[in-house]
Amino acid sequence: MKKLQRVDFLLIGILLLSFLLNFYNLKNAGSNTYYTAAVKSMMQNFHAFFYGSFDSQGFITVDKPPVALWIQTLSAKIFGLSDFSVLLPEALAGVVSVFIMYILVKPKFGRVAGLISSLVLACSPIFVAVVRTNNVDSILIVTLLAATWALVKSIEKQKVGWLILSVILVGIGFNIKMLQAYMVLPAFYLFYWIAVKTNWKKRLMHLLAATMVLAAVSLSWAIVVDSVPASKRPYIGSSQTNSVLELALGYNGVSRLTGMNNKSPRGSAVNEKKYPTQQQGITSNQGQTSSNQKQGNQSSSGNDGASNFPGMFGNDTYPPHFQSGRMGGPGNGSSSMFGTGTPSPLRLFSTELSGQISWFLPFVFFAAIGIFAESRKNKRFDLSSKFSTFWISWLIPMMIFFSIAKFFHQYYLSMMGPAIAALVGIGWTVLWNLFKNKEGWESWLLPCSVVANFLFEALILYQNSQASMMILGTLIAGVVSLIIFIQLRRGESFTLKLPMAAVLALLVIPLYWTGITINKTGNSMTPIAGPNSSFGRMGGGQFARNMGGYGGMHPGNSYGEDASFITKQDSTSVPANAQFHTRQGRGGRPENEVNTSLLSYLKKHYDGEKYFFATDSTQSAAPYILKTDYAVMAMGGFSGSDPALTPAKLAKMAKAGEVKFFLISGRDRMGGDQSQSVTKWIQENCKEVPSREWQGNTSTNMFGGRMGGETLYVYNG
Repeated sequence: MKKLQRVDFLLIGILLLSFLLNFYNLKNAGSNTYYTAAVKSMMQNFHAFFYGSFDSQGFITVDKPPVALWIQTLSAKIFGLSDFSVLLPEALAGVVSVFIMYILVKPKFGRVAGLISSLVLACSPIFVAVVRTNNVDSILIVTLLAATWALVKSIEKQKVGWLILSVILVGIGFNIKMLQAYMVLPAFYLFYWIAVKTNWKKRLMHLLAATMVLAAVSLSWAIVVDSVPASKRPYIGSSQTNSVLELALGYNGVSRLTGMNNKSPRGSAVNEKKYPTQQQGITSNQGQTSSNQKQGNQSSSGNDGASNFPGMFGNDTYPPHFQSGRMGGPGNGSSSMFGTGTPSPLRLFSTELSGQISWFLPFVFFAAIGIFAESRKNKRFDLSSKFSTFWISWLIPMMIFFSIAKFFHQYYLSMMGPAIAALVGIGWTVLWNLFKNKEGWESWLLPCSVVANFLFEALILYQNSQASMMILGTLIAGVVSLIIFIQLRRGESFTLKLPMAAVLALLVIPLYWTGITINKTGNSMTPIAGPNSSFGRMGGGQFARNMGGYGGMHPGNSYGEDASFITKQDSTSVPANAQFHTRQGRGGRPENEVNTSLLSYLKKHYDGEKYFFATDSTQSAAPYILKTDYAVMAMGGFSGSDPALTPAKLAKMAKAGEVKFFLISGRDRMGGDQSQSVTKWIQENCKEVPSREWQGNTSTNMFGGRMGGETLYVYNG
């Protein structure tokens, strides 16, 4: 009986809710096939596994370190390769993160605060959206929360060993998603400095030692890989110099903050004149629809950087409407080309980002005021106050970064989820205690926080063109909450139930947003939360049959189920099988579609070469990797512009019988000068295969056919 009493059934309920949100219809959610193709390749041999190679022969890697992909590969080994098996570790990591939130917050602020914190994280729309994909952010977040737990242990027990464990976990996080893991370091260092009970010299020595361990763990894989001769390992995808360190500091580092400065992520200069205008290009296809087709032809994929448009447009990077740095987003208003809004202090409250993770920011603002007001009033800065400061210092640097950064996606905001969840739970406890005292302005912080948050939720609904009755209902809830708090403040006694109900009511709209998100398909490449998650910036699809466009320009669903509509740049709705929805590939056909005629032709003429065929990019290669057991060479990496190959190297490979067929995009070139020279070598030294022998049906691409069709070449020696 005593054991039963120790079971927290509310916590179990929250974990079950998290499990439901993360796993609901997960097998049909679709996966990011850029990473799924890599997982299949990594399953085939240890060489590909260790390096995180996109292809089984180890020509080029994906654009992230391999730790999370190792976990996905092990899952696929156990359960068999499928969408579900690669999504399983991410979804489970989301549930574990919710549990860790509880065990972090409860010891310092009580059971109610712990339950609220875990519940808020479980219901956070973009957090749920990202844990339902095989992007690696979910595993990164649970790793950083585990590091937080170890850090708290080091302070409670005054043992430096726990600090070392904490930074080891952060270092592992670096090998999941590089510098994104370091976003928490200001909070870690500050918390240890202010909370550990020792003199400043020892604290400094502890942090210096921890920093050295952090660097060693973080750079361990990178140093090993970079020390291996380039001829004996894959090219590092999305790098310019075939270096993991350059990838970490550049593409996955500083470039996330500074953007590409009107240049290709690969450094090409902009040339506006070679591309159709927005009206001539994308909008010329508005209203065109194709006959109803299976969703298998509508899935998308790609790596986490929609920046990789250069490979799509050839050498000259972006067309004019992308060069301006703005692109029409869902609903009203415009946004950056990644749909993240214009850099500004209020960016997190903008139409583009507010519905992702910002739901509780007004409450957190008042909670932070209350936390410091309570410390000042009680004239003490104890461990609980320092713990609150830790979460504030986790959140603020991220808010600053996402307010000014030029190169990120909405789902990166999931990094803010744990801090917001913790501060809502902590804030509730602190503000409730201040409210009960009925003394001073601090007692009004709780009513103000709840009312302000209801107003902000109504604003988000308005920004996203939701039903007016929902907006009105949210406003009424805010007014009713204010009346309740006023009546309670006037009374002699307090009841916890009504204020708690008011706070929990704040979760209704975010949970509704999350419900919409998990019922949307085509949201697995660059996931976004809420009603606009079916917009074409974003989504993934059925891994075994499909492959997506550059930078996630189109959504997709799974297993032949049609989405109801998508929202285009002019905010109109079109059927999901419309031409704009099925983003066309470089060769004028959907890139997510295997050309069965080509596949049959290549199988017929395959003579055991190392590579089944070579093509411009991972987008063209992935469906064939997933459809067959052959290795396909993505000569230009994800974007088609990685300088992974030279004409001399390709000539040597062709003469050695390692590759014979080359599938080149309609513009007859890949992005970048070096890639163009490779294409030129193919054109000059290989014979074009007549299209009637291998080409299936093609369709007009979304840029009005400007890119032309694919061309197959064969090298005959």
